[in-house]
Amino acid sequence: MTERTFSIIKPDATRRNLTGAINAVIEAAGLRIVAQRRVKLTEAQAKKFYEVHAERPFYGELVAQMTAEPVVVQVLQGDNAVLKYRDVMGATNPEKAAEGTIRKQFALSIGENSVHGSDSLENAKIEIEQFFTEDEIVG
Repeated sequence: MTERTFSIIKPDATRRNLTGAINAVIEAAGLRIVAQRRVKLTEAQAKKFYEVHAERPFYGELVAQMTAEPVVVQVLQGDNAVLKYRDVMGATNPEKAAEGTIRKQFALSIGENSVHGSDSLENAKIEIEQFFTEDEIVG
């Protein structure tokens, strides 16, 4: 079933000019990038996006990291896109991520793990709508 999911290439990756390399891994996995934009998140945007983690001890650090440098927000499309992209990203801890995954190849640490991907179709829809209108998605 063709689905859409949401991706963020995080500041640790954009700072190291890895957008193209990460996009190549995404596309090699059979996902199409149907919308993409480089943005500098405001503190308010980052807090809203990660509000599910507001009570967690790493929330402040996460917001600070995500607003430190530009990010690349994306809409990915393909068969079972949510699960496929989660597989392509790899485990949050790059030391535990499978060979060939984005995080195994590019992440610096658990905190600076290069990419975010939606964890469900419902959240993908919510996350996409925070950054893109339907007219901007060319799938």
